[in-house]
Amino acid sequence: MTHEPAAARPPDVAPSPDGRSPDISGAIGRRTRYGLPRALIIVLGLAGGVVMVAGMRAIPDIIGPVFMALVLTITVNPIRYWLIRHGASQGLASLAVFLTVLAIVVGLFAAAVVGIVQLAALLPQYSDQIQQQLDGISSWLEGMGISQTDIQETFSGVDSSQIAAFAQGLLSSISGIFNFLLFMIVVLIFLAVDATVFDQRMARFRPGREPVLDALGVFAKGTRKYFGVATVFGGIVAVIDGAALLILGIPAAGLWALLAFVTNYIPNVGFIIGLIPPAILALLVGGPVLAITVILVYCVVNFIIQSVLQPKFVGDAVGLTTTVSFLSLVVWAFILGPIGAILAIPASLLVKAILVDMDPAAKWLELSLGDKPTFDKKPRRKSRANKQPDQAPPADDDTGPAVAAAGA
Repeated sequence: MTHEPAAARPPDVAPSPDGRSPDISGAIGRRTRYGLPRALIIVLGLAGGVVMVAGMRAIPDIIGPVFMALVLTITVNPIRYWLIRHGASQGLASLAVFLTVLAIVVGLFAAAVVGIVQLAALLPQYSDQIQQQLDGISSWLEGMGISQTDIQETFSGVDSSQIAAFAQGLLSSISGIFNFLLFMIVVLIFLAVDATVFDQRMARFRPGREPVLDALGVFAKGTRKYFGVATVFGGIVAVIDGAALLILGIPAAGLWALLAFVTNYIPNVGFIIGLIPPAILALLVGGPVLAITVILVYCVVNFIIQSVLQPKFVGDAVGLTTTVSFLSLVVWAFILGPIGAILAIPASLLVKAILVDMDPAAKWLELSLGDKPTFDKKPRRKSRANKQPDQAPPADDDTGPAVAAAGA
């Protein structure tokens, strides 16, 4: 009988009790390919995640504009490849992408500023109605047996002066919006400059790094489809809600339609956020009947558009479970603030691409995170088959200058 030489035996493999064969089952369970116990790796990973979250939460004013610029560039990036296929130069195509994103950003932020000014002017006009409603609620609570002291403590922070202060705070937030906008424009300029040479860099470095670029490509496609579909259906919801509010006589119907459009990007609870202000205003101007009517209209529109039609168009492009989508909203809103609620799905897609999709050993995490996104496959033209590696990617390519930034 011969025994395996000690030098040839793996260091973490203990001999079996009879000494004839190594017992590797315990070693596999105790240690990973990194030579550390799996429990220790999990603890270190969680600790690193906490440190990373704390670091990102310390600089939301930097991460928010940068990632917003990245996401918008990804969304409109097919325009660049379309122009290149039709004879435009790299520089002209990148300039077109930059101008398109700039028009979107300026338009949205201009609408946000106008909405804030309109809301700040609207709130003080209804301070008396708000106080009357609060008095009515107080009387009802007192009739239910709640003491006057508890009622006063509950509504002590809501009065006319507090409403005026809140309106003043809305106006002061406009300066922060302009700072956000200017920083984002600077980032967009640099992304446009890098886009002119990215294709050549990607062709040079792609061999041997296909899993990384493929994972980032899935992130780019999922983000593009999610924001494209959310924009179209958000516009439909905004038009229907705005028309309904206008017919019902709700003040500032255009403002609440804009809010419905923006909150359509917020997963799971965006509909509720967009419903609360017009429902409260309907209660103030028309009483409970008008408020219930507004709620019913929003619920019907939300169920048909956002719960039935929109998921059919998004399909499996996101690749995140409903639970993960909701938790993404909570986590990214905690890290980045209000802008994190809008960027929750793309940010989670990027994290999933970096931590799961790039690593074959981490595929088991899709059990709880969601399946790999799937997209409709379109047949490519035969003329593209003979393209050289240094040529620009086709319009449906998974990557782009924004993906380079994401990979960095």
